[in-house]
Amino acid sequence: MSKVGIDYVTERVRAVINEMTRYFVGDEEVLMKILASIIAGGHVLIEDVPGTGKTILSKMLAKVLGLRFSRIQFTPDLLPSDIIGTKVWRPDKDSFELVLGPIFANFVLADEVNRAPPKVQSALLEAMQEGQVTIEGETIKLPQPFIVIATQNPIELEGTYPLPEAQLDRFMIRIRLGYPKDEVELLRRRISWRSNDPTPQVRTVLNGDELLMIRDFVESNVKISDDVMKYIVSFNVIRKDPRVLAGPSPRGLIALMSMGRAMAIIDGRDYVIPDDIKSVIVETLGHRIVLKPEVALEGVSGEDIVREYVEKIPIPR
Repeated sequence: MSKVGIDYVTERVRAVINEMTRYFVGDEEVLMKILASIIAGGHVLIEDVPGTGKTILSKMLAKVLGLRFSRIQFTPDLLPSDIIGTKVWRPDKDSFELVLGPIFANFVLADEVNRAPPKVQSALLEAMQEGQVTIEGETIKLPQPFIVIATQNPIELEGTYPLPEAQLDRFMIRIRLGYPKDEVELLRRRISWRSNDPTPQVRTVLNGDELLMIRDFVESNVKISDDVMKYIVSFNVIRKDPRVLAGPSPRGLIALMSMGRAMAIIDGRDYVIPDDIKSVIVETLGHRIVLKPEVALEGVSGEDIVREYVEKIPIPR
């Protein structure tokens, strides 16, 4: 590991972004933040209206990273065994056979995750947090790396089960793709793809072992000063805001530091600067803030609160 340098790691990461931008017509900064979360070992919640490319982006990213991909369409009638697997009786063998579910992949797309009932969400929670599942009392480790990208539609809420705060906290970031700035370019590329899904044309740039190597490099080599750590911790003042029931958790502050270190690598540095933190703070802390009901009814969001404090809190020099 000591032979791997910052230049090599950054070159590999930038190669992923460059390949993705050949097909993804959208904000490159969104790509960088999603990739930073993956580098930091986190999971991603993409919240946006239908048709903005959430599923296509996830499939392309799995292909570029060289990871085994699995897509689970979450529905109200889904059972935990439908995603983690079960034990099936085989009469010819006179024994139970373990049948693994679709969650046994390196890159799992949990599509419309808020349509799943609470039991299924709990099974997913164990997988995300512990890197393992329990099938009829037997604990089985998931393959590594293990990444969940979940999607949900923020406007169509009929028949959905809103994710509890405990599960939202397990996502390193919550992000919105938004509409492409240049939709004419999107149409041009659609013609060049010759299909609605360009994934088969996407080139594989990394593999699972290289991703684990990059993660290890970040953990071992990317430095963060006490001043930047204090800047991160200063956002715990949100907990005292009279509009807030629960502010960012310690896990949220750790996630913010991890995201900052990953962003530093993407930018070619082995040290974190305040701008690394500032660039990802809304996506990292916004969904970890629980507002008082009367405040939420006024249309204020956790992201709005975080943006206010980004403006208030002085940046270390």
